[in-house]
Order: sequence, then structure tokens, then C-alpha cells
Amino acid sequence: MTLLPLSQLENHLWESANILRGPVDAADFKTYIFPLLFFKRICDVWDEEYQEIAEEMGDPELAMFPESHRFQVPEGCHWRDIRETPVNVGNALQRALREIEKANPDTLYAVFGDAQWTNKDRLTDALLKDLIEHFSRLPLGNRNVASDVLGDAYEYLIKKFADATNKKAGEFYTPRSVVRLMVDMLDPKEGDSIYDPACGTGGMLLAALQHVHELHGDTKLLWGKLFGQEKNLTTSAIARMNLFLHGIEDFQIVRGDTLRNPAFFEGDRLATFDCVIANPPFSLEKWGEEVWLNDPFGRNFAGLPPSSSGDFAWVQHMVKSMAEVTGRMAVVLPQGALFRKGVEGEIRRKLLEMDLIEGVIGLAPNLFYGTGLAACILLLRKRKPAERKRKVMIADASSLFRRGRAQNYLEPEHGAEILGWYQAFIDVQDRVRIVSTDEIKAEDWTLNISRYVLPPLNDDIPPLPQAIAEFKSALERCREAETRLEQLMTDGGWLQ
Repeated sequence: MTLLPLSQLENHLWESANILRGPVDAADFKTYIFPLLFFKRICDVWDEEYQEIAEEMGDPELAMFPESHRFQVPEGCHWRDIRETPVNVGNALQRALREIEKANPDTLYAVFGDAQWTNKDRLTDALLKDLIEHFSRLPLGNRNVASDVLGDAYEYLIKKFADATNKKAGEFYTPRSVVRLMVDMLDPKEGDSIYDPACGTGGMLLAALQHVHELHGDTKLLWGKLFGQEKNLTTSAIARMNLFLHGIEDFQIVRGDTLRNPAFFEGDRLATFDCVIANPPFSLEKWGEEVWLNDPFGRNFAGLPPSSSGDFAWVQHMVKSMAEVTGRMAVVLPQGALFRKGVEGEIRRKLLEMDLIEGVIGLAPNLFYGTGLAACILLLRKRKPAERKRKVMIADASSLFRRGRAQNYLEPEHGAEILGWYQAFIDVQDRVRIVSTDEIKAEDWTLNISRYVLPPLNDDIPPLPQAIAEFKSALERCREAETRLEQLMTDGGWLQ
């Protein structure tokens, strides 16, 4: 058995996007590439299962039984059937994907998204055939590609698509270094339930799984305990494919509008989880204020957010989704949410009086796709340890980044430094202050980082008297240089 190296798989997948380049906008690459990748994987695994059972049992008929396969592939809907289709390839492909979804209603319902495969103005038969032949060159069954390698290649492709569509990528992709930092601070354990109410492509749920794996926990104890909701159909489908391709078989990702129609319940109440994590849309307008006027789930417990910004609607939804004893949460917000007044200020006050806010971390600007704004991470916990009660860690990490051409990057060493601050929960000069809620109250409940942590003065700035003296000296030298230049120009006949 020869396993494909990750680099070869990544390059091959990116080449598939280049086949689409031109007729298809870069922002739509993911709509077509991911379903084809998943379709090919399902069919190649089905073939392996068929071959194994036929050889073991000596009976090809047994290998056709539904019980022999993880996913069902109806007759005429296999990859090879599409590959052999001479004309109207898009029609055949669309039919195959829909029939596979119907044959696997509990797992694959709507998993392939809503790509318009039959639009020949965009996808000609020739283009689709090129794309299918390209995918056909690599076997994607378990014998050739381990699920973790395929999952890593899938994540690579998600990032490449985000890079290619910077302004539109923020709605589905959070930089993985930021995701990893948030997960490490929440520190999920095996058996914890994990929930992302704005899950995008599922990166935060996968990072939680990876965190448990690296701490040598049994990741299978997280199966059935990963939950996500995502409003965008294509993005929610990508998230489900993402988890499947990473070898996770039991999870729930629901397409829907979390603020208007939350998906997870315990009886008539919102379900609660050990870890709640999200990067929701910044300052979302028309977020569902009309529903929250009389929210049946009590999510306006600290106040009704303004219609112009849903930031604190997400925060309150997540608070209501935290388990009573073990609940902790991390959410990315624009820094304006830390100091805006009015009803948002009142909501902040209520959260602080309830002693739910544990930490505020200001990040560097331009870390996120589609916005140059500086964001922050807000950390909340239902029951703080005794030594952290009535205290908030306020940290300025705005100088921790690597500058890039199109955006900035939070590197692993930056994340490790911030994680160290959170774990130690002590003052760090020019970086971190542990502030009491009484002090925050005295500042009118603002969490504006600069009120508590001032940026460090540069070491090369001299004392004021010295600076004045140096300025006068420089000014005198400048005047002397002007006088010499004037004399030279006069002597050379340039000035009369």
C-alpha cells in the first residue's frame, strides 16, 4: 500500500481550481471543488469496501449489501458512471449527488451544497470532463490516503480559497493560528461537548479535536459531542465534508440562522455545552432584533442589542449555551464592542456584574480576512476559580504579529506567549493587567484596553530636556547646511 504524500495531494487539489479559473469566479471555486473531492472519496472508499468483502466472503453479492458500506452509492451514481457520461455531464453529476444524499438521509442530507452543475454557460461538458479526469488521476480511498492527510489537504484548500478571495473569506474562514489560540485557552478535554454557533467550515471544532489528540486524549470520546450551526448553505456543507474527511463519523452541523432559529435544545430550553467558541460576523446588521424583543430562550437577559450591531446578541446566545458548572467560552469581536456606550455598555455592565468575563485580549490589526480592523478575543466562564473571581485579565497583544503583504499573521510563538499570559493570570509590564471589577466600574464599565494597559514607550526616547537640546542642535545644523548651500549656489551662478 502506497500512501500519497500530503504535498502531492495539496498540489493536485489546487490544480483542480486552476482548471476552473476563468469561467468560474475565484469566490465560487469552493462551491464546485469540495463536492467533487468528497464525491470521489466516497466512491473510492465504497470500491475498497466492496473489494474487501468480496474477497473475504468469496461472494460479490454480499459486498453489495447496504450493511457493507459506510455510505450508500445508488446504481448509476458512482464516480465511474459520471466519468463515462459523454454529454450533459452536469445533469448526470447533479443527479448522482442528489441521489447519494437521498440514499444517506441521516448523514449526507444536503452535504453537496447547491452548485449549479447544469449551467453550461459556466460549466461546459468539456470543462467538467477535464475536471473529472483530473480528480480521476489520484485514488482517494483509505489505502492511498489516510483520513488525517486528506483532511489536512482539505484544510489547505480552504485556506488557499480564502487567500484567493480575501474580502469574501471572512464569512467562512478564521485564521487557524487564532483558532488554535482560542481552543488552547478553553482547553477542551476528552468527553467535553463543544459548540460553535457560527461554525463556518468547521475549523474550530476540528482544532478542539486536535487539541485533545495532542494531549493524548481519546478523540473518539468527542464523537457525538461536536455541534455547529452555520447560516450559509455552501459553507455548512463544506463544514460537514470537512469533518467527514477528517475521519469523524458522529457530529451535528445544522444549517440555519442561529440568532433567529437556534438548532440545539434540551427540552424547551437551549442546549448547553462545556466549550462554546465562535468568530461570528462582526457588527452584523438586521441580525434578528424583532425575534429577540420577546426571545423565548431568554437570550436578552443582559439587554436587547441595537439593530445596527449583533455583536452582543452572539455573546448572550453563547452565554446561554454554556453549561452551568463547566461552561467556558471564547468569542472574536471587533474592539468597538469593548467600549461602545448605550445599550451595549449596559450589556457589558451586566456581564461584568455577573462576573462572567474572565479575559479580554486585543489582537493586531489586519489579522482577519476582509477587514483591517483590530479584533479582540473575549473569554467568559460560568464559574471562575476562586483566585480569579471579580477579576478580568486585560491584555494588549497588538504588537504580536508578522507583517504580510496582504494581511498580518499571528505566528505560533505569538499564540504561545498570549496563552502563557492567560494561564499565569498575573500582570506583565506593558502587556497585561489583572483588573478588578471595581476598577472597571470606576471606568464606567469600559473594557477599552488602552484604559488599563498603555503601550510601552520606546527605549530610545530620551528624557524631555535631552530631547529639546538635541532638537535645537539639529535645527542649528540644518540652518548651517542651508547657508552653505545658498553660498554654493550663489558662487556657481545659480542664484543672482
